[in-house]
Amino acid sequence: MRIVVAPDSFKGSLSAMDVASAMEKGIHAVFPEAQVSKVPIADGGEGTVEALVAATGGRIIHQQVMGPLGDRTQASWGLLGDGETAVIEMAAASGITLIPAEKRNPRVATTYGTGQLIQAALDQGIKKIIIGIGGSATNDGGAGMAQALGVKFLDVNGQELSYGGAALAQLETMDTTHIDSRLAETTILVASDVDNPLCGDHGASAVYGPQKGATPEIVAELDQALKHYAEVAKKVIGKDVLNLPGAGAAGGLGAGLMIFTQAKLRPGVEIVLEACDFSNTVKHADLVMTGEGNTDFQTAHGKAPVGIAQIAKQYGVPVVCLSGGLGKGCDDVLRKGIDALMGTVPRPMELTECMAQAGELLQEAAARVCRLIQVGFDVSSRNR
Repeated sequence: MRIVVAPDSFKGSLSAMDVASAMEKGIHAVFPEAQVSKVPIADGGEGTVEALVAATGGRIIHQQVMGPLGDRTQASWGLLGDGETAVIEMAAASGITLIPAEKRNPRVATTYGTGQLIQAALDQGIKKIIIGIGGSATNDGGAGMAQALGVKFLDVNGQELSYGGAALAQLETMDTTHIDSRLAETTILVASDVDNPLCGDHGASAVYGPQKGATPEIVAELDQALKHYAEVAKKVIGKDVLNLPGAGAAGGLGAGLMIFTQAKLRPGVEIVLEACDFSNTVKHADLVMTGEGNTDFQTAHGKAPVGIAQIAKQYGVPVVCLSGGLGKGCDDVLRKGIDALMGTVPRPMELTECMAQAGELLQEAAARVCRLIQVGFDVSSRNR
């Protein structure tokens, strides 16, 4: 039996590779002769670099950059196995987990460090960059990223603006004279699973600002600043990003990448699956086992397990999803190519206990799935 194990990470518990290894152990407990191919997956958020580096035989490169509040932080990015493609998680340099909750301030948080990671990839001669833009601490429309790459944001007196989204209210013009020329020759794919516009009730500030520390007053301030930023960009650069789907991703970093580079936004799981050549891996499989920390109505809207299932279905391969939790609307995925769902928690348990024992629970759940498959084999054999 040939089984492809292709899970997302269980956030806060296990990386995608750790999840895959736990599933493999459970499979071999029942089918010791099974050929298991492990393909850790991500959808553009946490774990994207690790998943793609592991899947392609690449390597991790460490880089000191500016953190979201201007301090120095150690970040990392990936060079894929082809030696020609870089993968960056903006959260590694500009992420919300880099700032204690009591210090979060989206008025001043900057994506400058993300720009430094892009520059580091360009310095390696890279011509293709995948950027995952989940988990941001910022609301600066990607201005900090652009500043790191040579763009100057000037006020009415010709003075450069300080970092952060609030400063954009004072923006008069943009000077792109010294933007890194290598960007024009670089393919940038932005992995995102949100389609929010830049501004308005569904925009970056209103939807994501509060979790970054924004009060209602700050949300309104930042929303107006980003609107002004988009208006200046349209006038100076000639690109209108105000209402583009995905422009509001990562506090408007989606907009900044579309303004200052030739970036294309796509669902993160599609980019990841293409980069690791998932179609070629799955087409000869007998079963795909995927998984994620929690499966609910959101999963059906383009998260990793559904992206995996849609490819598997092209080759008629059945898909089982193991999840740490099964929430409201989880059955929606059964109409999106996933054939069966199983929760990993076998009895009432506290969340902290579930997370601490995630690997063991996954291994046991994978074994339960395989035992059910064995029952199916036995029933089929008796009916012949």
